[in-house]
Amino acid sequence: MATKAEEQQSQAGTGRHQEVGHKSLLQSDALYQYILETSVYPREPEPMKELREITAKHPWNLMTTSADEGQFLNMLLKLINAKNTMEIGVYTGYSLLATALALPDDGKILAMDINRENYELGLPVIQKAGVAHKIDFKEGPAMPVLDGLVQDEKNHGSFDFIFVDADKDNYINYHERLIKLVKVGGLIGYDNTLWNGSVVAPPDAPLRKYVRYYRDFVLELNKALAADPRIEICMLPVGDGITLCRRIK
Repeated sequence: MATKAEEQQSQAGTGRHQEVGHKSLLQSDALYQYILETSVYPREPEPMKELREITAKHPWNLMTTSADEGQFLNMLLKLINAKNTMEIGVYTGYSLLATALALPDDGKILAMDINRENYELGLPVIQKAGVAHKIDFKEGPAMPVLDGLVQDEKNHGSFDFIFVDADKDNYINYHERLIKLVKVGGLIGYDNTLWNGSVVAPPDAPLRKYVRYYRDFVLELNKALAADPRIEICMLPVGDGITLCRRIK
């Protein structure tokens, strides 16, 4: 969770795009701006644009999914014909809305977050977009919900796609449960797997406190995913890094 002070520190940096809440790993402002203005913004659905602008005014806006990643998720879900999905970590719902817009009318998203207030900030936009009926929002920690789902074998292999953008220190714990819930051939997407680029920073590098705290958890996850024989993986430098895991067994 980013604080307002951390947001200001980030925006004060040089050589990086200054869009509020942006999490691109590109080192060129001009190149990232080109991607946004050429490919992302012209095709961004109006509800997603509205929610992005609302979120930009929130003090924790660094937590939001970037616009280019939202576009990527929306297309990915259409490519795999996803219908039953899950999202752990919702914030104001930008990635949730990208998912809901991509699913068929009878598609479902089990969405979990510890903060309903943030979710309700974006809920009017989601409702206006006509996709709120696809979302089952649960407030509170995800782990008890996942444990309950795993206990019932009818839930095993029932999800087409799962997106995780939450507490990095629990990613490993989530993975051991999610691998049972996603279908063979289905995808799990872990967000922030390049973690501000800190995964390659030297131990004594000057990092923001929250970046340094979670870095080891992200490194542990990346190592575990690379060695997991139950999945195929692809790490992409989209947003703050997203690793796609395709269950193969």
